[in-house]
Amino acid sequence: MNKRNLALLAALGATTIYGLNHTIAKGVMPDYVGPYGFILLRVVGASILFWGISFLGPKERIERKDWGRIVVCSLFGMAINMLSFFKGLDLSTPINSSVIITTTPIIVVVLSAFLIEEKIRLNKGIGILVGLSGALALVLFGNEVRGDAPNIPLGNILFLVNALFYGLYLILVKKLVDKYHPFTLMKWLFLIGIGLNLPITLPEFLEISWTTLPWEAIWKIGFVVIGTTFCTYLFNAYALTQLKASTVSAFVYLQPLIGIVFAIISGRDNLSGVKAIAAILVLIGVYLVSKRPKPNLGDV
Repeated sequence: MNKRNLALLAALGATTIYGLNHTIAKGVMPDYVGPYGFILLRVVGASILFWGISFLGPKERIERKDWGRIVVCSLFGMAINMLSFFKGLDLSTPINSSVIITTTPIIVVVLSAFLIEEKIRLNKGIGILVGLSGALALVLFGNEVRGDAPNIPLGNILFLVNALFYGLYLILVKKLVDKYHPFTLMKWLFLIGIGLNLPITLPEFLEISWTTLPWEAIWKIGFVVIGTTFCTYLFNAYALTQLKASTVSAFVYLQPLIGIVFAIISGRDNLSGVKAIAAILVLIGVYLVSKRPKPNLGDV
């Protein structure tokens, strides 16, 4: 198998893991692990794994002037982002999460316009309105009465908070990614993330009854820590070495599809009319935002 095909499989693997994660993580909370306790497991596990493989990368020292940005990136990407997503998943449904967090590319475009003054073209502007209308449709009209989803509106709002802060993280971390090796960044971002999350997550972490955890809960925890937190980054990092960023980012369209299908097959969620319409609107919005503009004749 050539490197390009292997890279395509890696990108597909990362997207598949993300899509499955919505249902698998939901299956553990809150009966076995609270959402905040799950976050501590996630950042500790990822920190151990990234420090364990860091010797495979170059030996780098973080410059003093970059530590402030690293702490802020860790706060947005490894704390607020994760805390809001897992609490939202505890309160809402897998299909809602797989649809709403797909708005991240849309939010990145909006934030880039404000923070780094990127121009928003007409198709992107339309995409922003269409995609966010789909997300808002779920927030406002996607309410259901379910025992495993005690507060769907609040959970959906937390998914939007998750997408917002992950978008901020992507913008702020760009300068660091251009400067440092991925292993160097990840090991420090997750290590700092442990300290940032500890005050909030420790109480629920201590409530975990390790001796009574069934195998189903153990493998699902392992999937989230090793698969969703560690493998997805490695897969995407490898994919980017062989493929254009636009090619890798296009796989985002598969995530809600995988998430919806798996949630329905596993019996953890159902596809209502509101969810279907919202998913279509979000995907159209993401497509318009992500679509590269045709070059003008004068640019050729």
